[in-house]
Amino acid sequence: MASTHPLSGQVAAVTGAASGIGFASAQALAAAGARVVLIDRDAPALAKACEALGDAALPLVLDLLDPAQCAAMPERVLDLGGRLDVFHANAGLYVGGDLVDASDDAIDRMLHLNINVVMKNVRGVLPHMIARGSGDIIVTSSLAAHFPTPWEPVYASSKWAINCFVQTVRRQVFKHGIRVGAISPGPVITSLLADWPAEKLAEAKASGSLIEASEVAEVVLFMLTRPRGMTIRDVVMMPTNFDL
Repeated sequence: MASTHPLSGQVAAVTGAASGIGFASAQALAAAGARVVLIDRDAPALAKACEALGDAALPLVLDLLDPAQCAAMPERVLDLGGRLDVFHANAGLYVGGDLVDASDDAIDRMLHLNINVVMKNVRGVLPHMIARGSGDIIVTSSLAAHFPTPWEPVYASSKWAINCFVQTVRRQVFKHGIRVGAISPGPVITSLLADWPAEKLAEAKASGSLIEASEVAEVVLFMLTRPRGMTIRDVVMMPTNFDL
């Protein structure tokens, strides 16, 4: 039973959990035995996601771009789950294309969600994990964090920042029994790809250069189920046919 449900008795929370990588992650965590707090601002989509997961799912409707709601997230999660063993900071936005075509508002929203909110969310859950002397934090980064992707300068920059954040925070908190790691997938079949340059998306589809959200979730689960003495700090995964 332990090997079938390696996260039995644990509570996880996932942001941006109503769709894409977030939902796939929540699904994998629930299948591994965890109760999962699914956090998303889209109430109807969240209700549908939680219905699919059944009793293991605990919905939490929050708009993380709202400062008050963002600040309330850790307490709300603990109220629902009673504890927190795994936090997957997954919510994010995408802005692609030429920098000259990006609006100030779009840049601000994306950097706020992709960087500031992630930092605030992680800071918010740390006191509970430090007090318990254990915990896992996974951050959804991107292949763009490892390569200056020319068609997404703003997005790539946000993920470079988050990669640094993951590596520095890990060094601060490992002494408390907390592991921090990032998953950096290449192009995943999610709604974010709707903003890709049309020719790049068509090329990726034609060459089979996309991966499924469920495949990313499998790697998240792999990271979480290593022996406590081992941290998988970075995983870069991409379709075999993908060429930057």
